[in-house]
Amino acid sequence: MEARLSGFALLTLFRRIHAYSSDQTDEAQPIGGRRHQAPTPSPRKGNQIMKTEIITAAAIQYFPLAQLYVSDMNPRQDADPEGIDLLADSLAMIGLIQNLSGTVDADGRVGIVAGGRRLRAIARAVERDPTVTKRHPELASVPVRIAPDEATARAWASAENAAREDLAPADEIRAYGRMKEAGADVSTIARSFGKTEAHVYRRLALAALPAAVLDALKAGQISLGMAKAFTVSQDEALTLQVLAEVMGRDVSEYRIKQALQPEAISGTDRRALFVGLDAYTAAGGRMNRDLFSDTTALHDGDLLARLFNEKMDEAAAKIGEVWKWVEAMPDSYVPYGTAEKLDRIYPVPGELTEAQSERYDELAELANGDVLDEAGQAELAELVAILDGDYTDAQRAVAGVFVYVGSDGRLCVTNPLVSPYDRAEAIETQVLTGHAATRHIAASVEDAPKSPYSGALVEDMKAVRLAAIQTALLDKPEMVFDLLAFGLSLASGVSTHVFDVSPGRPNNCPSKPEGLEFSERLTHAPAGHEAWSRPELRVDDLATAFRTFVAAGKKARNAALVESVARTLPYGAGSADFFGLIEADAGAGIRKVWTPTAENFFSRVSADYLDALHLDLTGCDPQGNGFKAHKAQKKAEKAQCMERLFSDAEYQKAWKIDAEKKARIEAWTPDCF
Repeated sequence: MEARLSGFALLTLFRRIHAYSSDQTDEAQPIGGRRHQAPTPSPRKGNQIMKTEIITAAAIQYFPLAQLYVSDMNPRQDADPEGIDLLADSLAMIGLIQNLSGTVDADGRVGIVAGGRRLRAIARAVERDPTVTKRHPELASVPVRIAPDEATARAWASAENAAREDLAPADEIRAYGRMKEAGADVSTIARSFGKTEAHVYRRLALAALPAAVLDALKAGQISLGMAKAFTVSQDEALTLQVLAEVMGRDVSEYRIKQALQPEAISGTDRRALFVGLDAYTAAGGRMNRDLFSDTTALHDGDLLARLFNEKMDEAAAKIGEVWKWVEAMPDSYVPYGTAEKLDRIYPVPGELTEAQSERYDELAELANGDVLDEAGQAELAELVAILDGDYTDAQRAVAGVFVYVGSDGRLCVTNPLVSPYDRAEAIETQVLTGHAATRHIAASVEDAPKSPYSGALVEDMKAVRLAAIQTALLDKPEMVFDLLAFGLSLASGVSTHVFDVSPGRPNNCPSKPEGLEFSERLTHAPAGHEAWSRPELRVDDLATAFRTFVAAGKKARNAALVESVARTLPYGAGSADFFGLIEADAGAGIRKVWTPTAENFFSRVSADYLDALHLDLTGCDPQGNGFKAHKAQKKAEKAQCMERLFSDAEYQKAWKIDAEKKARIEAWTPDCF
């Protein structure tokens, strides 16, 4: 029957346990031996002698390892094998530091009530290396504190296991850091604490954090997960700034990492996968790896973009050696409608000889029976390739392909296509026959020319135009107030919306922002954008924020109002005519805020469009050697040349761009609206 203790009895036992726990005053005794403590003088209080109760500590006795077992009283009956192995490593290196506690049963064996993991680890250490007992004799003859009775043994078992607590994360981190500073390697630290080396590596990464972060972790102002997020930072000042913003708040690790490295690019970004991390770092690119999420962050976006474009151009040039044209797409897909007016061509099937046909049947039968060896599989693949066929030289002379990098970082090539400009030649050489040769007769290239602007490019140019108008409105506060009053009054009708006065933010930033320069006062992210979750955009004390806003004065108020209202102007506000009126009265101009570049525009239109635009702006002779050389270039090279035509004075001089032509170049905008 299980013994039960009253509250007073349990308190008395805990006091005895406290007395028993002093290893510094214990003397090891042989089996059955006892240690007697001599009486000590009682302390005095005044002239009176106070009586002091003397509690005799339980004796520590030595027992052979084979005589010990884990008692049923021990609450920890299960143990992680990996943890036992690690603890065994620690015991083999530094020996047994803390004695075991137990009770002697009727057979003279000792049941361990506190220290079951240590007992298992001792057995494991001796089993792996019997000579360990020579270095640490206590692993052969194990010191055990013997309980005087079963009730005490049960109290020991409960108290030792209930009171035992792992190091707080901040204390553990600092302990590892101190050992490392003292010269201990990771393996030593792991064995000493009974942890895996991977665990120690991660804790040491945290040990390198500024002291303020670990102090916040110790005080419970941030969680361990939040502390882990700070390890991605390379900037201590930014670390402390973000720490001050998140302490005491429930902020996700993802948000903290974003705040610490806002410009970082994930190592799983398709551009990073395509370029390769080795190539990126070889070119001088900076990156860091997150030990806690196995992710990588790249910190040189411009370098990555350059390496990506160079590798894309190289791949496109190699593919272009066998096709009439090749066009590299900047996105991870070919936009819908891009190939709508193009004709797909197919490889010409091959024929097997009689001997090859017989061999094909033999190999196919073996493959179906799953008994075809590796050499046979390779031979069968060659025969299948012959049957699949290939493209002819005539097909390659009139067709081309689109290339792009998919979301997985792999280079993708579309099926070969014939453009409308090559259809006549393709029909004449019988590359296109039958329905493929007649399906576009009713709508020739001249009758229905394909728009040179993709849907994505048009949307980007709309964003640029809107940014230009919003920027102009910043300098027209009276016009903004007039428009606001007009839009909010019945004078504009009951269904007209001049401004988007909801929390929304109309898009005024294209997907390719290179070349766009407009006021930072307009760079607020759209509502719902992840930037809105940044700590600095949160206002918890509205009353204080309002008082501060009003105290700034009317000039600051009016400026904020103009900025806020201008930012809510949506594209095509009211109607196309009214939107145009706003644009004209505000004195807005796309080219005041935007310059076309190869990245943001020229690489996104066709090569024929670039040729026509070059002729129009330079006024050069289309039969001249200069234009012929320009026309013979790859599209990517043409795009770079067009960028130089808009920004490089020396290049303009080479093409004899006079003041009139330069004015046309500076005023030019795409006619896609």
